[in-house]
Amino acid sequence: MTSLRQRLVDDLRLRNYSPRTIEAYVAGVARLAKHFNRSPDQLTVEDLRAFQLHLLEQRVSWSLFNVVVSSLRFFYGTTLGRADAVPFIAYGKRTRSLPAVLSVDEVRTLFEVVRPGRDRTLLQTAYACGLRISELTHLHVTDIDSARMLVMVRAGKGRKDRQTPLSERLLVTLRCHWRTHRSRPWLFPGQTAERPLDPSSVQRMFRIAMRTAGIAKRATPHTLRHSFATHLLESGVDLATVQRLLGHGSLSTTAHYLHVSRRHLAKTPSLLDLIAVPSATEGRP
Repeated sequence: MTSLRQRLVDDLRLRNYSPRTIEAYVAGVARLAKHFNRSPDQLTVEDLRAFQLHLLEQRVSWSLFNVVVSSLRFFYGTTLGRADAVPFIAYGKRTRSLPAVLSVDEVRTLFEVVRPGRDRTLLQTAYACGLRISELTHLHVTDIDSARMLVMVRAGKGRKDRQTPLSERLLVTLRCHWRTHRSRPWLFPGQTAERPLDPSSVQRMFRIAMRTAGIAKRATPHTLRHSFATHLLESGVDLATVQRLLGHGSLSTTAHYLHVSRRHLAKTPSLLDLIAVPSATEGRP
């Protein structure tokens, strides 16, 4: 590891960035260096602009584009102390699309077709607790608090802890899973007990389950989190409570789910029904 790369890692660690963020930021800066085949501390503002245009030409996703931008802004602004370069490293404006949401019946069908045991328990836990995939795979056995009927989600997005309710039905399922596997420390271990399950395994299993269930929606394991939030709102749970359960820092982020909640959409009046439109036969002699 070069001294410059190590300094970037140290700067990120000092600010308590998560290991995944550190990995993504290092990869972003490395991508820049590889493109020019030069050390990034030798590049100019015009070089940075040309690199961003190159990313657009490569048609990378806006999420990847903005992760690279974040890594470069941190690297030049903090690690190199070149604050003058930061304003020239612009974020891309992402398209705000509505999240895919499964209906309650689709969630039920998904659970029915997935293999009983660990796989079904994984999906049920993700849905019942509204977990991100990294939060799901990093659950410890000790995070299940049956005395208080809570699940502790540790170091979620933004390195924040939160709690989510543990239902009686999920507790029974998790206890059955524990009696079968008795793994520690991870609730869902990977190929070895010392490491958590790889997220790619969950993604692959979810794709197979969706195909088997015949659900054509473009969905990922994260869709279960979207469905969790939407179904809570449709059940009458207030927005502030859903915000806390999801671990959102801003209420406006949670409010995004109002756009896909049938309960809230149903409250919108049909304007045509408010207008007296003459029938086809009205006015005839």
